[in-house]
Amino acid sequence: MNSSYKNLAHNIPASNEAESIQDGKKPRNIWGIVVLFSTFILMIGAAFLVFNLQSDFTAYNMEKMNTTWGFIFSIIAGVLFLYRAAFFIYNLYLYFRYKPIKSVSNEALPTTTVIVPAYNEGRQVYATLMSLAKSDFPEEKLQLLAIDDGSKDDTWHWMQEAKKVLGDRVAIYQQPENKGKRHALYRGFNLGTGEVFVTVDSDSVVNEDTLRNLVSPFVVNEKCGAVAGNIRVLNNQKALLPKMLNVNFVLSFEFMRSAESTLESVLCTPGALAAYRSSAVFECLPEWINQTFMGQASDIGEDRAMTNMILKRGNHVLFQRNAYAYTNVPERYSGLYKMFIRWGRSNVRENIAMSKYVFTNFREGSKIGSRLLFINQFLKIIMSYPLIFLMFFFVASHPVLFLSSTLLSIFILSSFPALFYAKRYKSTESFWAYSYSILYTFGLFWITPYAIATASKSGWLTRELSQKR
Repeated sequence: MNSSYKNLAHNIPASNEAESIQDGKKPRNIWGIVVLFSTFILMIGAAFLVFNLQSDFTAYNMEKMNTTWGFIFSIIAGVLFLYRAAFFIYNLYLYFRYKPIKSVSNEALPTTTVIVPAYNEGRQVYATLMSLAKSDFPEEKLQLLAIDDGSKDDTWHWMQEAKKVLGDRVAIYQQPENKGKRHALYRGFNLGTGEVFVTVDSDSVVNEDTLRNLVSPFVVNEKCGAVAGNIRVLNNQKALLPKMLNVNFVLSFEFMRSAESTLESVLCTPGALAAYRSSAVFECLPEWINQTFMGQASDIGEDRAMTNMILKRGNHVLFQRNAYAYTNVPERYSGLYKMFIRWGRSNVRENIAMSKYVFTNFREGSKIGSRLLFINQFLKIIMSYPLIFLMFFFVASHPVLFLSSTLLSIFILSSFPALFYAKRYKSTESFWAYSYSILYTFGLFWITPYAIATASKSGWLTRELSQKR
């Protein structure tokens, strides 16, 4: 590999925060210490209150049981708790059975087309392309395509700069106008010549062995139609939200998707890093590009939609824990909730689509695992409104009991993701699991109900210049 560009990805910071990182040293962040300290003070205070308000909890439980609605909610809550506990144990069993597939030899690696769609990404797209070019992958088997989706900033300039360095190793294209990520990928699929397509978001960078680890399952498993990569947070050095999301991503990917992969039914291959067998893509490409919801063209959730359509055709979808990508996430609350709304709307749409085939004979072999995963997703959606009504009722009738019991529950339930992260990575970072749970419980609880109510709305929400650095 030409050493002139081998290390250039690291010369282009992923974000403004990255510019403050010098010589591998992390910036001191007093606010992070304050947030973590406050988190534990809250939970310790909650535990103290719960201990001293035991008689009040007993009275409240008796009060609920003596009313019709209270009795119904108690039964529902009890059933849901037992179900969630059972499903967690089931996932834990699946997780311990999971093993990532090791990289195959250079000779066995399939020809691969990597597609990088970009919109208003600026110089970060340069770092993305450089990290991909640095991959430990046979050059003659790797096709790299970058597509500017009508950006309004200097994204095209940075693609041209990458082209100057990489030459024929990358082909760059410019959409005449912004048509959305799905259309940019569609162009890439039609231009690509590889046996496997890999999609990488333009705000992500990869390890040298990521690509070869990501595509190896297609060689080992002939029924494999798609593979999800392992996503970590890139801009987690200073801002508080990325620190929290970094811990949450580890649970979401390395625990949940490992369990799903054991069932060969990963529900979503992330846009930040995913791979698809080209024949599987072309089977569903017309349906995918023309997908609509309630009469409107779908311009969000292209990754979940592609995964769903590939699953529907009987293919296996796996997760590769050893294929890492590091991606930028929102650093402000407004960007975070908009991202979650987009994900929530896509989740609602694709669960409706999945309901139409998951109970049919859609694949060979066992289908029970896929159906259980669907039921779990479906229950989260349909129970969001009853649970939020129950929460508001609890707040209005017994605010102190609500606050103390909720914080204590967060402390107990968040200990697993904290311990899981500490085992896999750094124990000092694992405490952000508690802060994230508090943020989600009190600041993002409304996302799923809102996403359901507005599922027909489209729009990326977070890619305009006003959101850029």
